[in-house]
Amino acid sequence: MVAAAGVWVVHDGKIGMANQVIGLAEALGLPFCEKRLVIRAPWRHLTPMLWLQPLLALDPAGDRLTPPWPAVLIACGRLATAPALAAKRASGGRIFWVQVQDPRFARRDIDLMVVPEHDPARGANVLRTLGAVHRVTPALLAEGARRFAPQIAHLPRPLLAVLLGGDNRVYRLAGARFAAFADQLAALARAGYGIAVTPSRRTGAENVALLRARLAGLPAFIWDGSGDNPYFGLLGLADAVLATADSVSMVSEAAATGKPVHVVDLEGGSEKFARFHGAMRAAGITRPFAGAIESWRYTPPDDTARAAAEIHRRLALRLAEVA
Repeated sequence: MVAAAGVWVVHDGKIGMANQVIGLAEALGLPFCEKRLVIRAPWRHLTPMLWLQPLLALDPAGDRLTPPWPAVLIACGRLATAPALAAKRASGGRIFWVQVQDPRFARRDIDLMVVPEHDPARGANVLRTLGAVHRVTPALLAEGARRFAPQIAHLPRPLLAVLLGGDNRVYRLAGARFAAFADQLAALARAGYGIAVTPSRRTGAENVALLRARLAGLPAFIWDGSGDNPYFGLLGLADAVLATADSVSMVSEAAATGKPVHVVDLEGGSEKFARFHGAMRAAGITRPFAGAIESWRYTPPDDTARAAAEIHRRLALRLAEVA
């Protein structure tokens, strides 16, 4: 019944949001359709509780939410919350709505919230995870490694994958701290490490230029933004990973490899991020980066698989109730 009706994954186009809902849908093992929303003004500037007729807020440049309705809708992000609620109501409540991350809105209408432990949501419809759900699987890492190995075959081992985020509401990637980090990477390259860097859209051209200057002439690869992002390939190929502290998703994806993950601290921070990073360190998964690369082992978190299993369990209960 669910497979026939299908699954929608709904997000606002941000790669971090998209990877979470797509990863959860892939773990479900059911056919799914991706719905990338483009929200018009003034809705995109308003809190979701102020959206009147949310489905009219969807710009034709993105996807629309129209019948036939899916059996399951998995959404992530503030901008997807009000449209997801509107779709559930338009379906007569038949949609099983899964919300990744705590939207702080319409919590009672959501069938299952999948939230990291550092988020405040609690209740019967909440599944808590250590980090973010994601797409990383052994098969995805192997395929990424196969595709991108030729691009970095010239780099020596051990190979370090460097995942760069950027400025957000609480962190700042710039200034003396980032310059010092670039110098640390250069020192590792001189010591014999291969350095493979994948910046994000938030990293900024000036920061990438600074990094290129500091790593010039050294065994390093910095993705220039052309072609496919080597992100998953680098995770698959690396011997260890460095990830900046500004992204829960990046650190969670790196942790899924089972490889040593060093977290690079940035200027700023918040209590929420501090709780997340503290939990990852306490679990023996990550360690702070202080210029040296350490080696350790841990069992990768199974958050995505647990969340998918919980969705299947609750769907089975719902079917039993209506049978």
